Amino acid sequence: MDMNTIEAVVPTADPSAWRPGDAWLAGGTVLFSYGSTTLRRLLDVTTAGWPAIQVDDGGIELAATCTIAELYALPDRPGLPPAWTALELVRLCCDSFVASFKIWNASTVGGNIATALPAGPMTSLCASLDGVATVLGPGGGSRQVPVAGLVVGDARTSLAPGELLRSIHLPAAALASRVAFRRLSLSNLGRSGVLLIGRLAPDGGLVLTVTAATKRPVQLRFAGSGAAGPGAGLPDAAGLRRALDAAIPAELYHDDIHGLPQWRRDMTYRLAEEIRAELLGAPAHDVSKGA
Repeated sequence: MDMNTIEAVVPTADPSAWRPGDAWLAGGTVLFSYGSTTLRRLLDVTTAGWPAIQVDDGGIELAATCTIAELYALPDRPGLPPAWTALELVRLCCDSFVASFKIWNASTVGGNIATALPAGPMTSLCASLDGVATVLGPGGGSRQVPVAGLVVGDARTSLAPGELLRSIHLPAAALASRVAFRRLSLSNLGRSGVLLIGRLAPDGGLVLTVTAATKRPVQLRFAGSGAAGPGAGLPDAAGLRRALDAAIPAELYHDDIHGLPQWRRDMTYRLAEEIRAELLGAPAHDVSKGA
C-alpha cells in the first residue's frame, strides 16, 4: 500500500532520532498492508547490522531484525545442544504465519511482536520460552521486559514513544524443556484463533502459555509435584480449568472475524487439557463437562 504522507525514510537504529510522526521500520509487512494517514517518517532499522541469531551456553539471542526465514533455519544450525528440545517450536510457530516465502524473507521477529496482533506467532514462541526483550530508549538507556508482558492488548504494547525493540533472549533452561503445541483456526489456511504452548521444565514445573485466543499472552505456572505450599503441584483437569478461569476473564478473550470469544474460550479449555495430558502422561478428560 502506498503511504503518501511519508516524507523521508531514515536509516537509523538510534532511539534519540525518533520524533512524533515516526515509525520504526523493519520488514514492514504489516505497516505497508495497513497503511497510515499520520506517519511522516520511517526509521529503517534493517541497516543496523545486528547479527540475526547468536547462540551461547546461556541461550539464544534473536535480533529484532531476524527474519522469519532466518529463524526457520535455526534448528538446522550445527552445534546446538541436543538438550534444547524446545527448538521444535520454532518451525511450528513460523508455519503459523500461513504466509508465502516472500513474507518470510521480509517479516521480522521483532516486528511481529511489536505489532502486537493477538495471533502473532513470534509473540507465542518467545513468550512461551520465557523470552526477555531488550528495549532501547531515546535517552540512551535500555531495559529488559518479558515478552509475555511486552504485549498488553490487541495491537498494544508497553513500549513508550520512541522506544525500540532490540532483541529477544531465549534462556537455555526454557529451551531444555519438553514442549507441546496446539493451534486452531476456523479454516485450514486461516489466522490462528487459538494457539497454546505447554512446557514441562527440567525441574518438573508446568508452564502453559495462551495466545491468539486472548488479547495478550497469558501464562499459567504450576510448580512440580514435589513443591510445597498452598496450591502447589501439578494440576488435574479440573484444577487446570479453574486456573484458566482465574487467569482469563471473559473480556480478555479476543473477538474478531477469526473467532468468537466463546469459541476461543472453549477451545482453550480443550487444547489446554490435551497439553496437560500429553506432558504429564495423564489421561485426557472431557473438558466440555467442566471436569
